[in-house]
Amino acid sequence: MKVRAAILERIGVEPPYAQSRPLTIDEVELAPPGEGEVLVRVAAAGLCHSDLSVINGDRPRPTPMALGHEAAGVVEQVGPGVHDLAVGDHVVMVFVPSCGHCQPCAEGRPALCEPGAAANTVGTLLSGARRIRRHGAEINHHLGVSAFAEYAVVSRRSLVKIDQDLPLEQAALFGCAVLTGVGAVVNTAQMRAGATAAVIGLGGVGLAALLGARAAGASRIIAIDLAEDKLKLAKELGATDVFNAGSADCVEAVRAATGGGVEFAFEFAGSVRALELAYRITRRGGMTVTAGLPPPDAAFPLPAVNLVAEERTVKGSYIGTCVPMRDIPRYIALFRQGRLPVDRLLTSRLRLDEINEGFDRLARGEAIRQVVLF
Repeated sequence: MKVRAAILERIGVEPPYAQSRPLTIDEVELAPPGEGEVLVRVAAAGLCHSDLSVINGDRPRPTPMALGHEAAGVVEQVGPGVHDLAVGDHVVMVFVPSCGHCQPCAEGRPALCEPGAAANTVGTLLSGARRIRRHGAEINHHLGVSAFAEYAVVSRRSLVKIDQDLPLEQAALFGCAVLTGVGAVVNTAQMRAGATAAVIGLGGVGLAALLGARAAGASRIIAIDLAEDKLKLAKELGATDVFNAGSADCVEAVRAATGGGVEFAFEFAGSVRALELAYRITRRGGMTVTAGLPPPDAAFPLPAVNLVAEERTVKGSYIGTCVPMRDIPRYIALFRQGRLPVDRLLTSRLRLDEINEGFDRLARGEAIRQVVLF
């Protein structure tokens, strides 16, 4: 079938993207779903910094690539071997398919699925196939999803079925921002009620983590960012204190306000400077969690002595250490109870033709979560 999709032609194009147009809206040929695959009519797809990091070259991927990884939609067709989904089901897409058989999957850590990671790196579906073509040439898939398109063929292992009464523009956020942010708090850190927490980087993922910390019962939540409007929103969403990361005394001010630092510091800015800040505001015996994705050559100079002497923990968190089939329904339940108001993160709705302008706003820090509606 022929569908319209946003194709990244090459990485590293200079902004403003409204002029350089790294994403081309083009007609592509989408093949039917193969064994274990599903055709989904995409309803909504969020613009995420993980997409931007491919566009700007921080996370190199093979091109041309049909971009987009945070989305929700409706099942249109199921391929051979798919028996637990039906036409009309509503689904959230997850950007690491889990094979269910490798060692991480067997250990209950599907976010670290090895075949899934390998397929994502080379731009294929979990099966190793590419289902998108343009003028006879194959187009690479983005993280097994390629959701900036009217339709997508994805692995069944990339989908979580949800109730049909949840608006799909809100459901899309659960596939990345909510899984990653809330999961970093409750899965990776396993933060207990009454703990003190800091969130550095208040994009969609960071603010989802702030909501997760509030839902988990944090007694104090410190929000840190460079943008005053994001600090204002963080305060509205439950932050007890806000600090501008651009202040020369930011670290000292946080440590003074918290009596030596927070028990849990979460970094989502994707920069080494932000990670260093997170580490420096973590108290003795505390944990620093990073879910940001800096360029591959970025290095964090870990101070080894106080890592030992202060019994510090530094942990990475990928997709919030999630088990999607377990966590997405749980987080949706919290949302329905009013304890996880992720709809507050949705700041703009776009047409597919406006996507380059949307990434300009994201790069300038002017948006939390923009969603392309189909």
